[in-house]
Amino acid sequence: LLRAGEAVGKTQAAHVLRKLSVNADNQVVVMRAEAVEPLVQLLRTGDAEGKTQAASALGNLAVYTDNRVVIMRAGAVEPLVQLLHTGDVEGKAPAACALTSLAVTQHNMVVIARAGAVEPLVQLLHTGDADGKNQAASALNNLAVNADNKVVIMRAGAVKPL
Repeated sequence: LLRAGEAVGKTQAAHVLRKLSVNADNQVVVMRAEAVEPLVQLLRTGDAEGKTQAASALGNLAVYTDNRVVIMRAGAVEPLVQLLHTGDVEGKAPAACALTSLAVTQHNMVVIARAGAVEPLVQLLHTGDADGKNQAASALNNLAVNADNKVVIMRAGAVKPL
């Protein structure tokens, strides 16, 4: 359904995968089913709700190291950053959450910052709802472990809204 269904079906499939992927055993099954690439595709081309559900599912899956590698290789960072720029309130928080989970290795921190995530995360600190602000702060916290990212975060004006 996620690969070849209609828009509503893809969104519903992503919604179910989001709910299932909070459990480690279920994550193994989801990863073996090769759901990451279709989730990233939905993140790129879906409607607002589809993008939100895909970002949430990827964020849940990104909690585990091996899953992060697959998600990064599938090209999830760029559409997650795009969702931070153009998504609705419901979509921005899960995008920030997914980036938080991905930004736990030096390599991923650099890739995420270079993809332009810092500015929309700082903007989310200003304009997001409570969840969005919390998720943005968490993502910036992880990105700030990298010395170069600290400079970018400071230049983006993150201190004041924090």
